[in-house]
Amino acid sequence: MRAKFSAATAILAAMTAAASAEDLTIGLAAEPSSMDPHYHNVGPNNALTLHVFDRLVDQDNNQKLVPGLAVSWKPIDDLTWEFRLREGVKFHDGTDFNADDVVFTFERAPNVPNSPASFGTYAKGKTVEKVDDYTIHIRTDEPYPLMANDVSTIRIISDSIRDIAQTEKFNSGEAAIGTGPFKYSEYVPGDHITFVRNDDYWGEKPIWDKVTFKPIKAGPARVAALMAGDVDVVSEVPTTDIETLKSNGDVVLSQGISNRVIYLHLDHKRDNSPFVRAKDGGEIKNPLKDLRVRQAISKAINRDAIVERVMEGVARPAGQLLPQGFFGVSDKLSPVPYDPDGAKALLEEAGHGDGFSMTIHGPNGRYINDSKIAEAIGQMLTRVGIDMSVETIPPAVFFKRASSGAPDGEPEFSFILVGWGAGTGEASSPLKALIHTYDKDKGYGATNRGRYSNADVDALIEEALATVDDDRRAEVLADATEMAINDVAIIPLHYQVNTWGSRAGLAYEPRTDEYTLAVNVVKQ
Repeated sequence: MRAKFSAATAILAAMTAAASAEDLTIGLAAEPSSMDPHYHNVGPNNALTLHVFDRLVDQDNNQKLVPGLAVSWKPIDDLTWEFRLREGVKFHDGTDFNADDVVFTFERAPNVPNSPASFGTYAKGKTVEKVDDYTIHIRTDEPYPLMANDVSTIRIISDSIRDIAQTEKFNSGEAAIGTGPFKYSEYVPGDHITFVRNDDYWGEKPIWDKVTFKPIKAGPARVAALMAGDVDVVSEVPTTDIETLKSNGDVVLSQGISNRVIYLHLDHKRDNSPFVRAKDGGEIKNPLKDLRVRQAISKAINRDAIVERVMEGVARPAGQLLPQGFFGVSDKLSPVPYDPDGAKALLEEAGHGDGFSMTIHGPNGRYINDSKIAEAIGQMLTRVGIDMSVETIPPAVFFKRASSGAPDGEPEFSFILVGWGAGTGEASSPLKALIHTYDKDKGYGATNRGRYSNADVDALIEEALATVDDDRRAEVLADATEMAINDVAIIPLHYQVNTWGSRAGLAYEPRTDEYTLAVNVVKQ
């Protein structure tokens, strides 16, 4: 979905002085945390590194799989996929791309030290073998029909940097050597990241000579930078500004629904959860382990109000892991209706009629209006008797603590607001990462920060992953989703709708993966 708005109004002189046509400056709402393409499996990082690093299998704007560094792929038996690699591709340091680079990439991607969310979800359980310089085989223990989808999430690095493939070396540029359309130029955390065009790129060459990304976390400041001509494009136009900007002829808005669900993770594991207490401050047995309490929390949330009042109508209420239209979603699930009386009755039934106290943690500045959403959730739960505290934290700190901040290396928080975009563009991505029992060795549950565990759901997810027939796999994925959502493994809130703003003469081609890419900025 895309909408462009323009109308004749006075042209701001400052905007006409924007950067030259070949230089592009983009204001980002969320700052990437690293140039290491395997450090943190999170949207801002994945989008940024895609300028420098290519994938074997690429995804178009709607996440349809298309050839990248692989020209073709096919299963050659039940347990083996063959990928034919593109010849004549060079890394930015002039070395040739070949099968050795793919083998090294898949060795490294799931094993980056201190990764807040690793690529183990997609890379583990796969053995990559070099057949010849331009042919690889990827083997699995069970049939794996989603191989190309998983492969499309991994960015390829050069085997020549094996000895310096450390996150800090990627950040300094020393190891930031890919085959992508742009080359690393400069990275100053907190200020800017600059790329220059790769004139030897194997694919369609970018129209931009130089691209600078500037993190501008505050929405009003981001819009002001666009209006002042300091940047040419901004991501995440604040929802409060959209209606006003629609009537500004100097701004073009581009809008599209994403694959990202905003949801709540709850502590399913610990008997004494660190941020859940009795109202008098004493310890209580973790109520979040009780299905009735989880159902009560879901019923207490007014999703329509969040969409209309917090998101200014620019979002859709969610009842599962992906919006309708994506592969493997259920047609039986819908957003849980707002029912505060039902929530109170369930709390009473669960022995918590007097409520308890709890803290919701979330990032401030990672998702659209994330702090406001957390505050709204806090207010709604307080109305049904759960005394809430709200704490939002800078994303880089939040995700590290949410993943492994507890003294034992487990997730630190009890109840968190987060989001997930399906990197593969279908339902197995959130099911594997968010819902499946955490299993570091197999890469399951890599982002399961609530440590939800249900053997029956696990079995369905694993069955789906091994089901070759597309129709049957879609059915099993839907079954797994229904079982998990009905068990309140997570609480879906809404699906994001994203809005980019650009100066007149430019437009952004929206992507369902929410990525802000320089190649998607087009001249009008």
